[in-house]
Amino acid sequence: MNLQLLGMTVLLAVRSLGRNKLRSTLTMLGVVFGVGAVITMVAISQGADAFIQAQISSLGTNVVTVIPGSMTFGGARSGYGSTPTLTVADALAIGRECPSVASVTYIKRQTMQVVAGGQNWSTTIQGVNRDYLTVRNWPIAAGRFFSRQEEEAAARVCLLGETAARNLFAPGQDPIGALIRINNVPFRVIGLLAPKGQTGWGQDQDDTVVIPFTTAERKLIGGEILGIVNYIMASAHTPALTAQAEEEITHLLRARHRILPGQEDDFSVRNLQEIAAASASASQVMTTLLASVASIALFVGGIGIMNILLVSVTERTREIGVRMAVGAKARHILLQFLVESVVLSITGGGVGILLGIGSARLIAHLAHWPSLLSPTAVAGSFLFAGIVGIVFGYYPAYKASRLDPIEALRYE
Repeated sequence: MNLQLLGMTVLLAVRSLGRNKLRSTLTMLGVVFGVGAVITMVAISQGADAFIQAQISSLGTNVVTVIPGSMTFGGARSGYGSTPTLTVADALAIGRECPSVASVTYIKRQTMQVVAGGQNWSTTIQGVNRDYLTVRNWPIAAGRFFSRQEEEAAARVCLLGETAARNLFAPGQDPIGALIRINNVPFRVIGLLAPKGQTGWGQDQDDTVVIPFTTAERKLIGGEILGIVNYIMASAHTPALTAQAEEEITHLLRARHRILPGQEDDFSVRNLQEIAAASASASQVMTTLLASVASIALFVGGIGIMNILLVSVTERTREIGVRMAVGAKARHILLQFLVESVVLSITGGGVGILLGIGSARLIAHLAHWPSLLSPTAVAGSFLFAGIVGIVFGYYPAYKASRLDPIEALRYE
């Protein structure tokens, strides 16, 4: 088959479809909406996944978190984090004895009411040591962090997260140097933390006030036993060493807590890379599901193309008979109708791509939902539209090519 014949066939197919513009347009709608739905769904799903991964990364993919475990008292088993099993000494030992660990911080936290002038706000108070910002990779937007002398002296100084500062101070007001009261205890604001955003599970990281750990323990949050922490965070030297750091921390704490082989840990070590991997896996499943559901519209569009071409074959039976009578072969007739089907499907695919891109951007703008256009989804849906045209157009084309010329000429 030469290119001249193919070109003439395409031109003839376009002219034939152009004679029934409304019918051709309605026939393409199934493919248009199918391709558009695939692109939109994949863009929204991948955008949401990218957003979640970015929030998890903001916590640090090389960070290992240790939380108190569960213990059993008189047959009653408490949940994770409910029993004070971690201490400052544990955190310091992790920093000294775990080669894969670069920095360690320990945190005592509690939700309290904060008052600044005429404003008040309930937020999370975190008592931390000086390595906290290093482990969390959290820069300071203004001011400074507390000094070692202030930490040792349990000074009443604090740093505000972006959300806490916004709700305690008027727009344009500089919080640095201001006096606030946390649970009626006065604190001087010495710094503002850079915005971090939400975590992958929706927690606002910026809704916090950071104070020295010693201050939290001795003057604000307190505790029955000094040195108890709510959780420990450790950063590995590199993300590749995170799993090794997790293993080293587990062995060290089991030894320090005198946990015998076979006994359950009284702590839990969590790796954020595992959370990121689980999130990515769930997102991949959701993307596949949404794309599969949207692809059904493409099959519906293919059925519509087949039905219209079957009607077209019936309407043009006499035309087919004339063409065969003047020398057209069966393969020429088959090619003509197959090309018409493909032209319908790829034209609908092209319009569907524009619809999908526009819809994804519109949803992202109006709903403030992240979207990420996938070149693979765009190319794949367009290719699939072409395949739909070939598959569903073949039967009408084959039926047209098998018509008997004599019977076709007699058809009224």
